[in-house]
Amino acid sequence: MAGRNKEPIDLIIAKGKKHLTKDEIEQRRKEELDVPTDMIEAPDYLTKKQRDSFDEIARMLIDLNIMTNLDCDALAGYIVARDGWILAGKKLRTKAVKDDPNAFDKWTKIEDRYRKQMRSAATDLGLTITSRGKIVAPVKNEPPPPKNKFAIFAGGGS
Repeated sequence: MAGRNKEPIDLIIAKGKKHLTKDEIEQRRKEELDVPTDMIEAPDYLTKKQRDSFDEIARMLIDLNIMTNLDCDALAGYIVARDGWILAGKKLRTKAVKDDPNAFDKWTKIEDRYRKQMRSAATDLGLTITSRGKIVAPVKNEPPPPKNKFAIFAGGGS
């Protein structure tokens, strides 16, 4: 039986559902992977247009605190598969392919292969609605809000 995925300590703290000692929090932080994000750049094998797409999507993933240096080839794979899928779709709409059942069948299979590759990569990267819902992204450390000294009078506890 598989257990639950381990959540980053900052997410646990943000949820406020688990009471940990300072020592437990420090120990969990030491155990967590800290993958850098200082060298995220489009691989050289991408075209100029693909590098532009890479930069645009990478920027969004970095803002969501999801992408690291280790994800560059995964994102590049998504972009290459997406371009192949688009190209195959365009080919399917040409008159020559529409009028030739063999060519239509061939390009339909190619389009489907690229779509599956693209979908798989998109899921891994959190580019689909359902995959984003499953991602446990580290929460940026933000100081807790200051205690309101008047909360006790409003029934907010001590």
